[in-house]
Amino acid sequence: MSKGVVFNIQKFSIHDGPGIRTTVFLKGCPLRCKWCANPESQRMETEYLYDVKKCVGCGYCVAACPQKALSFDAHAGRIHKDQDRCIHCGKCTKACLYGAWKAEGRESAVDEIVNACLEDQPFYEESGGGVTISGGEGMMQPEFLGELLDALKEKGIHTAIETTGVVSPEIFQRLAAKLDLLLFDLKHPDDSMHRKGTGVSNSQILENLRWACQNNHEILCRIPVIPGFNDSREDALGFAKILKENGLDRVQLLCFHQMGERKYEMLERDYAYKDTQALRKEDLSDYIQVFKEEGIDAFV
Repeated sequence: MSKGVVFNIQKFSIHDGPGIRTTVFLKGCPLRCKWCANPESQRMETEYLYDVKKCVGCGYCVAACPQKALSFDAHAGRIHKDQDRCIHCGKCTKACLYGAWKAEGRESAVDEIVNACLEDQPFYEESGGGVTISGGEGMMQPEFLGELLDALKEKGIHTAIETTGVVSPEIFQRLAAKLDLLLFDLKHPDDSMHRKGTGVSNSQILENLRWACQNNHEILCRIPVIPGFNDSREDALGFAKILKENGLDRVQLLCFHQMGERKYEMLERDYAYKDTQALRKEDLSDYIQVFKEEGIDAFV
C-alpha cells in the first residue's frame, strides 16, 4: 500500500464540489503562483511554520537542531531558519514547549485517509457530497492518489479533484478516469503572462483540458481572479474563448483573498500580494458580465 504526504484533512467543506465534502490536501505543486494561499503545499517534503507570536525566545529549538539551521535574532526578536541546512527532522517542533513550530506534511497510508473520510459518509449520502483532493497538486503523487481513489470508489464515495492541469498526459488521463469531477483551475489565457504569474507555461494545462472535454469528463473550470494579473476585460474574453473552444459554458470565479498571507511570514518567504486588497463578489460584477455576454454562466 502506498503512502502519501498529506498536510491537512478538512471536513464539512462546502466550496470544493457538490454537497458536504471532506477535502484532502496533498503536498507538492509544479506551480509557484505568486498569490498562493497554501505556500506550505508547494514542496513535497514536510515544512515547518514558525509563529513568532508564540515564541518566548527560550532557544530550545536552536539547541535541538542537529544541522545548526536555526538561529535567534535578538534584534528582530525571532528565530531564523537556514532552509539549505534544514533536513526536515522535526526536532525543532518536538523541542518547542509553546507550539511556536508547526509541522506541515506527514506520511499517511491510504486506509488511514479512507477511514477518516468514512466518518462523514452519512453527510455525503444526505447532501450528495463526497471527497475532494486538493493541494498543492494531488496528481504529483500519482500512485498514492490512484490507490486512494480506488479505495474511495469501492466505498461508493463521489470523488473530485482541484487540479492545476500541470501533469503529464499519461498520468492525467489515468487518474481522471478514476474521478467523478474535475475542478480545473485556469490562471491566465496568455502563455507569457501565465509564466510570469505561476512560473510555468499554460500549454500543458490547455492540452489536458482539451482531452478531458473531448472524453466527456465532468468539468468545472475555476478562475482565481487576481488584481492586476488576470482581472481585465481582455483577460475575461481570453478565458471565455478557451471555454467556448472546449464546449464549456459554465465557470466559477474565485475572489482573491489574503487568508494565506501570514503563512509566508511563518515560512520566511516574500509575498508579492502583501498590500493588495481582497476582492468581494460585488467587485466582479463587470467581469462576470463579460462572460455572460459570451454566453457563459459565470458565478462566484
